[in-house]
Amino acid sequence: MSKSKGNYIGITESPDSMFGKLMSISDTLMWKYFELLSFRSMDDILQLQKQVAEGMNPRDTKVALAQEIVARFHSRQAAQDALASFEARFRDGAIPEDMPEVQLGAAPLGILKVLREAGLVASGSEAQRNVEQGGVRVNGDRIEDKSLQLAAGTYVVQVGKRKFARVTLT
Repeated sequence: MSKSKGNYIGITESPDSMFGKLMSISDTLMWKYFELLSFRSMDDILQLQKQVAEGMNPRDTKVALAQEIVARFHSRQAAQDALASFEARFRDGAIPEDMPEVQLGAAPLGILKVLREAGLVASGSEAQRNVEQGGVRVNGDRIEDKSLQLAAGTYVVQVGKRKFARVTLT
């Protein structure tokens, strides 16, 4: 794990953040995390590797690792809640309750500028690319028009599966 590589998991992070980061590691890297972080014996880990090789979904194994780690630093209930939150968000498409709230200038404002100023993308070209690839939603509706102007109001803006902001235009 490394901060510079962006694959570290801080022990003071929220249960949802820990769980999400563990679920996002690759199936190959997951085994190294098991060896270094899990209290399971090497025999148990080898048995899990064998089961995955024989067809068990690696996602199920990753869930077990994520729950073990979250329970260690928070609680068993927090681990169950993090799993429920993760499934609601990524399987069922629910939006997170604790998203950043951003106040932007006078409406109307172009969607590309909204994405940049809300901190959901790093540049205008990244904003344009996300719209063109269908990765931008406003209030749950996919945005395909990169020249869209948003009127005054409050919107839930999403880029990809993980970046959300509640944006208010005045």
